[in-house]
Amino acid sequence: MQEDMRPAIAVHPYSPSDIAAMAAIWNEVVRDGVAFPQEEELGEGEAAEFFAAQSHCGVAKDAETGEALGMYILHPNNVGRCGHICNASYAVASAARGRGAGRALVTDCIEQAKQLGFGVLQFNAVVATNKPARHLYESLGFKQLGTIPSGFRMPDGTYEDICPYYLSL
Repeated sequence: MQEDMRPAIAVHPYSPSDIAAMAAIWNEVVRDGVAFPQEEELGEGEAAEFFAAQSHCGVAKDAETGEALGMYILHPNNVGRCGHICNASYAVASAARGRGAGRALVTDCIEQAKQLGFGVLQFNAVVATNKPARHLYESLGFKQLGTIPSGFRMPDGTYEDICPYYLSL
């Protein structure tokens, strides 16, 4: 039996000391242009305000080194009669992908959403070509709601389908 040699990953609520690392990871995904709808990167002040405005933010860190590997934001998807539905976005540093940080982030987010009283976690715009994310979500029980043709503009100007997902909490 082969032992898993990957370092342990711990997810914690963010603190002000995490903002620079979180912004760097977020901005890397924005620059890549293949997963987030945002086109503008967050400056340091904007990042602090943006993360503070969320219902919850989690940071995945290497448990031995403390290096930030990824992060997520969690917030209501809508208001009023649909306020029980939340939405989240996840970002993992490119150098940390494939180490389990994404799974740790989504799993923690599900628990935080339950603790905050949400009943459904919904992803509005998972890009169809983002196979690793789609596989992860499906392995955790998320259901695809359908496909929105050409819902995401790629950096080269072409369009990809998006696939909304949901999980009843």
